[in-house]
Amino acid sequence: MGMTLVEKIIFNKIRRIPSPGEIVVLTIDAAMAHDGTAPLMIKSFEEMGAKKVWDNEKAIFVVDHISPSSNEGTSILHKMMRDFAKKHGIKIYDVGEGICHQILPEKGYVFPGGVVVGADSHTCTHGAFAAFATGIGSTEMAAVFASGKLWFKVPESIKININGKMKENVMSKDIILYIIGELKADGATYKAVEFTGNTVKEMSMESRMVMTNMVVEMGGKTGLIASDEKTRAFLEGRIKVPFKEIRADEDAIYSDEFEIEAEKIEPMVSCPHSVDNVKPVSEVEGIEVDQVFIGSCTNGRLEDLEIVARILKGKKVKARTIIMPASREVLLNALKKGIIEDLVMAGCALGVPGCGPCVGGHHGIPSPGEVVVSTTNRNFKGRMGIADAYIYLASPITAAYAAVNGKITYPKVGE
Repeated sequence: MGMTLVEKIIFNKIRRIPSPGEIVVLTIDAAMAHDGTAPLMIKSFEEMGAKKVWDNEKAIFVVDHISPSSNEGTSILHKMMRDFAKKHGIKIYDVGEGICHQILPEKGYVFPGGVVVGADSHTCTHGAFAAFATGIGSTEMAAVFASGKLWFKVPESIKININGKMKENVMSKDIILYIIGELKADGATYKAVEFTGNTVKEMSMESRMVMTNMVVEMGGKTGLIASDEKTRAFLEGRIKVPFKEIRADEDAIYSDEFEIEAEKIEPMVSCPHSVDNVKPVSEVEGIEVDQVFIGSCTNGRLEDLEIVARILKGKKVKARTIIMPASREVLLNALKKGIIEDLVMAGCALGVPGCGPCVGGHHGIPSPGEVVVSTTNRNFKGRMGIADAYIYLASPITAAYAAVNGKITYPKVGE
């Protein structure tokens, strides 16, 4: 019997064919906590009497959620992380390095066949590199930091086969929003979502990371994409283990399979106040916008900033527009390409690489009643720090058009 991609990763760990629903204990290849979750992890680690981190090259801290600190309380938590990292000799990526889900693949912690856990729900992003990656709680992370192992229930897998050429003004964000709108927020609960098809194969690694990042928004345990030459090109020179291509068997068994025709998908938005409240942009066109945010672990990467700069170049934004690169590496590459200059000249405010207003910690909390177009991944009440704002999730193209027109606008790239 053939294996799905997640089953194949687990097989390589336990050396026997796993069954969906079975409980397995896996060794961990990378474990991450950030400033929103590491303090509780540290407390739990010490309460359980742990004395030593199992592997100081596989345990990572990232200061990204409120970075730089906005108040004394947060500064104390940051210091707690720095002290723990120094004591145990683990790596901490501090203020300005960027978002954990961008940093881990950039720094070589993620590779095909690896098992990655993060004390953050969007750890599933790393499935774009054919890793089994998932979010866990802070107390579970304390156990991982102490032992290097964790139990998992082997998830059933859903296969989403996407074929065809995307329209010029459609990005992978539109594809995943469309899928979430169809499957709904609980449509993949505790399942591994495997994306296949020639549309996915044509996507850049940055676009693939958008797809797997948002799997958790339909309840998925993880999202996965088979590794190929594009995966190799991104990881080469970054990872310390040999690269390998890993994919599902042709006769693998899935709990559900879906076919998506990419050429039929329009630019989409997720309307307030739930991610699965998805509509075509054409149905909400004309809504006036107060703030645009372009960034986050979903869409703060170089290809996102590049396309936004192309749309805004030589124009002035009419809505307050905040841009935050996903990492220092993204920022440096954007500087070299002249992208940052174009964005700043267009009137955008540039923030420090990090999560910023996505989680409502700082750097752009909207006022009550304001309308926000955001490239992030969540829009429930309170997500950006204020319950009475109206957050529309969109692709960087749609967000750029909202910025330059001051209202939600159907994007017509090329005009």
